[in-house]
Amino acid sequence: MDVLLIGSGGREHSIAWKLAQSKNLGKLYIAPGNAGTAQCGENVPIGANDIEKLVDFAKQNDVGLVVVGPEDPLAAGIVDAFEAAGVKAFGPGAGAAQLEADKAFAKQLMRSSAISTAEGRIFERFKDAKAYIASRDEAVVVKAAGLAKGKGVYVCDDPADGILAAEKIMCDKIFGQAGEKIIVEDKLLGEEVSILAFVDGRNIYLMESSQDHKPIGDGDTGPNTGGMGAYSPAPVVTEPLMDKITREILVPVVDGMNRNGTPYRGVMYAGLMITGGGPRVLEFNVRFGDPETQPILMRLKSDLLEVCLAVCDGKLDQVTLEWDRRPAVCVVMASGGYPGAYEKGKRITGVEEAEQLKDVVVFHAGTRSQDGDLVTNGGRVLGVTALGEQIADAKARAYKAVDKIKFEGAYCRGDIADKAIRK
Repeated sequence: MDVLLIGSGGREHSIAWKLAQSKNLGKLYIAPGNAGTAQCGENVPIGANDIEKLVDFAKQNDVGLVVVGPEDPLAAGIVDAFEAAGVKAFGPGAGAAQLEADKAFAKQLMRSSAISTAEGRIFERFKDAKAYIASRDEAVVVKAAGLAKGKGVYVCDDPADGILAAEKIMCDKIFGQAGEKIIVEDKLLGEEVSILAFVDGRNIYLMESSQDHKPIGDGDTGPNTGGMGAYSPAPVVTEPLMDKITREILVPVVDGMNRNGTPYRGVMYAGLMITGGGPRVLEFNVRFGDPETQPILMRLKSDLLEVCLAVCDGKLDQVTLEWDRRPAVCVVMASGGYPGAYEKGKRITGVEEAEQLKDVVVFHAGTRSQDGDLVTNGGRVLGVTALGEQIADAKARAYKAVDKIKFEGAYCRGDIADKAIRK
């Protein structure tokens, strides 16, 4: 079967890497892809949001399955467009993609489904948000309601900072239309985890747990990014806790989406805070996480293409997933200045040397080929991912590989997986 994968980041390279291992794969196309995906299949110069051209390409090339990586085209209805054209597509339709694309929708769904989350209010006018935040004397979290590439969340220990955050989002429009509405929530205390699951509208199949590292700096300091690294599994998620998450969060949200008339198919990502009172939802995403996908797929031993088809066909209950028992750690190497302004076109060396290390894969995110050289082409450049017998071994191997890779301004956190090691 020929497959079209949509996207160009580290998540898409890891998906392409895994799909390429399937015995059932014919040709793999990636649109638009990056320098890493070009090693797994054929890059196609069509943007991830150019839905009409992507549909035409899939039909003209007899593509049997489309796998959609990023959230923007999902929210824009790309799966609906493919299905209308008679092409099977993996991912939620536009109605179900509201679970990520509209945090106000998600908040209301959680309330109606009795899913534990932070207390919060939705605002469409800055003056109302300002008045509410000013009345608070405890920490608040201010979120753009729309899609903001993982950067639209401000955790403000001082409510005065919350007012400034709301002003940036709603008045200065730093996230564009994504900030037309905001959510103001109570700050939850605990440890964050990422729980990803395959969902076929009826059945739920959990993947192995993981933990992302959003802030730019060591010790979770500085502004939020799209993610500076991840590891799997997350020791904080025990088997009884996973059962509780399934029973009290995942089953109710899937049921709620069905009642809402927006049945969910694809990957569901629950970003949770494990508090003293149990797991509470921070956010839902409607696709594989980035960079959580890199360590998760490093550990997946089963055929990803088979699973994606089972989701599309409503046959997830006929699939069994097998996992490598060894943990995996992914360290993101970013351009200097990220998540703010950064330069592109910096020559990258050492990737081949890094991948010569046992159980190491370097997933490309913001890269491209230029005159025979590999150069930077984004804020997050590479996701250096390694397996190890223990989490500390995986971390050591990943950072050993990082040390072999060079480009001007390269930056990475030095503490990825330390939380797990301390446990």
